[in-house]
Amino acid sequence: MHIVVYDCVTGDALTEKYGRTGPQVIEWIERYLPEASFSAVHVAGNEAPPQPGNVDGIIISGSEKGVYDNTPWMQPLRENLQLMQSAAVPMFGICFGHQIMADVFGGKAIKSDKGFVTGTRQFTDRGNTVTAYLAHQDQVVEVPPGAEVIASSAHCPVAALSYDFPALSVQFHPEYDGEFAKDLIDMFGAELMSEEQLQAARDSLNTEVGDALWCAEVADFFRKYST
Repeated sequence: MHIVVYDCVTGDALTEKYGRTGPQVIEWIERYLPEASFSAVHVAGNEAPPQPGNVDGIIISGSEKGVYDNTPWMQPLRENLQLMQSAAVPMFGICFGHQIMADVFGGKAIKSDKGFVTGTRQFTDRGNTVTAYLAHQDQVVEVPPGAEVIASSAHCPVAALSYDFPALSVQFHPEYDGEFAKDLIDMFGAELMSEEQLQAARDSLNTEVGDALWCAEVADFFRKYST
């Protein structure tokens, strides 16, 4: 089984400190999927994504861009996701990945008037309450045909989707850890939030987040659908 991470982050101060997003996502999931091999493709750097038949699953990462930005790399990504859907290649989307999957498959994602949210928040996830790291202003506001909302919160009603083909996606960031989330707030929070919101985001980091959030679910998903 070979899974490719689509790295959709162009690059910023966090990238300079922690390295590319693709390897971060691989580090998050590979311990729960030891039988798989992984690689990353920097689609935001105009690297071509794989074609169906050359991959057993894909993960679409977050991004500092929105689906409405229509950067040069975004249209090839959209076309590739459609090809992967047609070939029933299992896919998992994170944050921007969640949004662009919804947009490509018939839903809609926009810049939310609820503003930028980061730190930790609680979500209702298939009847359970979970705490997750997040960093987003954009949100899915129209659910694609055939998709089901499986996680939500007051601030983000469409926090995770399960599709009627092999696809899952989440708005939050299961691959983050506390140090990364703190640096994100310190580096970018002042540009995007009020002082009160900034302090609330910092305070939220005192809430414990499991270090294996969604690992088992995503690993089992790829085992089920990968050929």
